Amino acid sequence: MSSSGPADSNFPAIPTSRPNAAPTGFHLLAKPSGPICNLDCQYCYFLEKEAMYPGDRFKMAPLTLERYIRQLIESAETPEVTISWQGGEPTLMGVDFFRRTLDLVERYRRPDQRVVHTIQTNGTLLTDDWCELFATNRFLVGISIDGPAALHDTYRLDKRGRPTHSRVIKGLDILRAHNVDVNVLCTVNRANQDHPTEVYRYFRDELEIEHIQLIPVVELDQDGVSDRSVEPEAWGRFLTTVFDEWVVRDVGTVFVSHFDAALASWMSIRPSLCVFAETCGDALVLEHNGDVYSCDHFVDPQYLLGNLNETHLVELVASPQQRAFGNAKRDSLPRMCRECPVLFACRGECPKNRFGTTPAGEAGLNYLCAGYLDFFTHIDGPMRMMSSLLRSGHFADEVMGQLSSAARNDPCPCGSGSKAKTCHQRPLAR
Repeated sequence: MSSSGPADSNFPAIPTSRPNAAPTGFHLLAKPSGPICNLDCQYCYFLEKEAMYPGDRFKMAPLTLERYIRQLIESAETPEVTISWQGGEPTLMGVDFFRRTLDLVERYRRPDQRVVHTIQTNGTLLTDDWCELFATNRFLVGISIDGPAALHDTYRLDKRGRPTHSRVIKGLDILRAHNVDVNVLCTVNRANQDHPTEVYRYFRDELEIEHIQLIPVVELDQDGVSDRSVEPEAWGRFLTTVFDEWVVRDVGTVFVSHFDAALASWMSIRPSLCVFAETCGDALVLEHNGDVYSCDHFVDPQYLLGNLNETHLVELVASPQQRAFGNAKRDSLPRMCRECPVLFACRGECPKNRFGTTPAGEAGLNYLCAGYLDFFTHIDGPMRMMSSLLRSGHFADEVMGQLSSAARNDPCPCGSGSKAKTCHQRPLAR
């Protein structure tokens, strides 16, 4: 669509010469209601950000919305542009706000651009109106569920301290009734870390979820790591336990983001999860007032790049401050990480979790290091098998047949050296 002129004369114009450091494409997570949410999840790191904007109403103004949509579309050199919403709880903005967004997209997108819409929600405020909008415009909806009710309701409570699981499932049911594409965002925390099989099967068998994103809860408080945080070894066990079930029965039918990202690393492709990329800096955050920050986990004054009401988004993304932030992920790794055999897959994970110290006393070790070392070492054999299948023109799901092809007393085809019956043909956990 051809774009008409801006609504005001001060609209930041796209630079006549695109900055050399600007990436071809980048991801911007917009928070139209800032940290405001109708729930009070105990591990939420974003609720405290309200203190950064004292007295604010936390509602994205129409002019800021228009500038955001236009600048994002102008900045993209890729044929596909993703508009992503998160919070807080973005549905607090109301359905009409998102209808306005869709109108702006049609006003500013180029004829050759495909726009993808995503939103992350706690699901408790969803209605038929919401889900009709999502279905009509093919939104991908990420809904936060931490497992069955007893596990979910440990930390995911409302402002009155009441459980939320039943309300979330009601929202999921409405999404399903409207055939909206859904994925589950599941935090792994101290309450559910020892229940990987229960959590995974709940999503797969009871909720019939096909796309799962696992998110480790790592919190720092005045005493160190909080007692809600997942323990490093437990995080590794959670991933390996789920993987061992997935790889023998669910490849190609259930998609777990950590496993997809790992396979990309074994294929020498940049993974879709930024935490496993060599460098970062291409996944930024937009606050309700137009402030742009380096990352969702770094919404702090020292990581404020500027405001898109004053400076065009592409210039903020290409700024020396942001490019240095992204490169520091690679350049600040301690020697222990640089010499690690699974560096190609882990890449030191997210910088926000690098507050540990190596045995040699060097700072910058990821808190989750032990878990990731176990996980990536454990999955090496099946990952090699799947990457070989893909490189030879086959499908990754053929790995399931290969793992089951050996006699039970023969060596497992994964190359572990164990017998098949004690490796990938052992009975699945109950």
